[in-house]
Amino acid sequence: MAFKLYNAPQSTCSQRVRFVLNAKKLAFDEVKLNLLEGDQLTPDYLKLNPNGVVPTLDHDGAIVTDSTVITEYLDEVVEHDSFTPENPVARARMRALMHFMDEMPAPAVRVPTFNLAFLPKFQAMSREAFVAMAESKPLRKEFMLTMGQTGFPKEEMDKALARLRRTWERMDREIEISGGPWLLGKDISLADVAVMPALVRMYDLNYADWLDLPRVVTWFNAIKAHPAFVPTYYHGSLLTERFPHLQAVLAARA
Repeated sequence: MAFKLYNAPQSTCSQRVRFVLNAKKLAFDEVKLNLLEGDQLTPDYLKLNPNGVVPTLDHDGAIVTDSTVITEYLDEVVEHDSFTPENPVARARMRALMHFMDEMPAPAVRVPTFNLAFLPKFQAMSREAFVAMAESKPLRKEFMLTMGQTGFPKEEMDKALARLRRTWERMDREIEISGGPWLLGKDISLADVAVMPALVRMYDLNYADWLDLPRVVTWFNAIKAHPAFVPTYYHGSLLTERFPHLQAVLAARA
């Protein structure tokens, strides 16, 4: 089996897929796209992924898109080191949690990400260039135009942080119910992989507001200790490694 992953190092959705590939010890060719330069919007890439986002998996010529779909696909076609419970009820619970992660933390984390890391790039563009870039995005057009070149207002930032806090509280309840250390109990699942990048991103941005939730802290330490974590988060995968200006921004918050 030959795997090729089109992704971006700092993309939270890409990080989900890299984690599963690394956990299953699958060799894969990695095509790194520069999202700020528009690599995901080129005609050739849009033929693979009409949504113009990452990641995209090429498995022996079969194209699979959407990080949640890709992680489930990988767990189906490569059965060893499974992330999916055998029990149908547990599988349903896992998928419900994955849906929650796609609805709650995944979109919420984009607001601080764009405001703190990406905004300087957009501010340096002319108005015409910025609008053209935003208009070219199949899925993110409205998001980009709402952000504009001044960033999301404090009200939107606060709403995003509140949604993330509710995510951590939901995690805490799920771990308490299952007995932990993972969301579904003693075994890591795709639900854990789905939420992992949001916690890593907010920790990197110095917004780790789950430190008062011991079960979530234990979970976070466990995911960082997983053998797949380090190869997934190779140098350049964190925003603070990619954008030097963030050091001054985060120092001002400290």
